[in-house]
Amino acid sequence: MSTRTWEGLTIPAAGTYNLDVNHTTIGFVVKHMMVSKVRGSFGKFTGSVTIAENPLESSAEVTIETASINTNAPDRDGHLRSDDFLSVEQYPEITFRSTRVVDHSGDDFTVAGDLTIRGVTKEVELKVEYGGAGTNPWGQALWGFSINTEFDRDDFGLTWNQALETGGVLVGKKIKVEIEGEANPA
Repeated sequence: MSTRTWEGLTIPAAGTYNLDVNHTTIGFVVKHMMVSKVRGSFGKFTGSVTIAENPLESSAEVTIETASINTNAPDRDGHLRSDDFLSVEQYPEITFRSTRVVDHSGDDFTVAGDLTIRGVTKEVELKVEYGGAGTNPWGQALWGFSINTEFDRDDFGLTWNQALETGGVLVGKKIKVEIEGEANPA
């Protein structure tokens, strides 16, 4: 993979890059019982990033298989796949498609795009940290990134909850998304 210098960063050449599913994790965090956090991830997804000649005109898209959700608790995972939450039979995918780069400073970018969950599409902003470009020991080109965002699950129809006797609710409303990954030339 060839690289170039842009605003002091060594970035990949213009082109399309696929997410390396073996070196990418799409995770999430949500409050549980108002006192702790539960972490989970999705094991099956595809995605690509198209780096434009002008990097601020780049785009990305990701498709996640909802049935691949994993919180390391089979009963909870089954509930999350049910109609109370993801309704995986009716909505087998979560998608994200970027619409624009909103801002950047150094290796930090803000990317806006359309997130679709359960057939509901809302704009979200991702905080993207560019990690750099390189070549692995086997000669494969790659570049890395870290992404974070947060949204209210109610906005996507994920409204199931249960009141607690001590006050509060079983599942927090805010979902934090954390993605760590690498991409390779398509």
